[in-house]
Amino acid sequence: MKPERDPVTGRLTTGHEWNGLTELDTPVPKPVYFFLIVFLLFCVGYWLLMPAWPLGTTYTKGLLHQDERASVTARVKAAAEQRASWTSMIEVDHAATVLEDAALMARVRETGRTLFADNCAMCHGMEARGGPGFPSLVSGTPLWGATTDALFQTIMVGINSDHPDSRTSQMPAFGRDGILDATQIDAVVAYVRSLSQPIAPTDRIAKGRELFAANCAACHGEGGNGNSEIGVPDLTDTRWIYGGDSASIRQSIWRGRQGHMPSWDGRLQLWQRRVLALYLVDLRRHAP
Repeated sequence: MKPERDPVTGRLTTGHEWNGLTELDTPVPKPVYFFLIVFLLFCVGYWLLMPAWPLGTTYTKGLLHQDERASVTARVKAAAEQRASWTSMIEVDHAATVLEDAALMARVRETGRTLFADNCAMCHGMEARGGPGFPSLVSGTPLWGATTDALFQTIMVGINSDHPDSRTSQMPAFGRDGILDATQIDAVVAYVRSLSQPIAPTDRIAKGRELFAANCAACHGEGGNGNSEIGVPDLTDTRWIYGGDSASIRQSIWRGRQGHMPSWDGRLQLWQRRVLALYLVDLRRHAP
């Protein structure tokens, strides 16, 4: 079919026909060409001015020499310099001095909350109240002490971690290793529960007291009050790491326990570890 002029629009057809329908030879609108040219010019300009094309092990740097990595590094450095006015005080001032400084503690609370959420909350919870297998940091006596220095040391070296100075502790598996039989373990469970709960004295509890003195008191103390020098928990309160019901206590005695906390020595800076320790002390002071 030869091109013909459309009687309605007056435009020539392309000469193509599909089932009686002819196609108009309509040119591309000029604005489309305009925007295509503008886009092309923008691309060429961007390729010349900004980093753009890979060249094996490197890339075109661009005439403006823009570098996002250098820009971010510069911003991080500027932020660190801005923080230095108070982080330097955190590093060198005595903990008691910082705790009494309202302005510094406002910084500690704000920054510590973020540091704790990013590094600690996945185990200890956002409110630092712990959970199954993870101790509360706001109530009870922390395994290795509640002072700022003790908390700072724990944060730095970890517990049963790969740090050369890691705090180390482990509860033996009295049942699995055959130190106590099932009947003896049941007696110890009854006695341990009686330390924190009002339970009427029984022969089993009396037997458990004897077994406790012979096997457990060396670490937990004669009264079961624990020992923060070697990371041993207090058994006389109601705050349990692995559960205070009979089944949980029996499980702990039977198979033993060995908690783990990573060292933050190489992950957090000195001032960050001190902020975390101060933040936890402050949480404990204001915990309900």
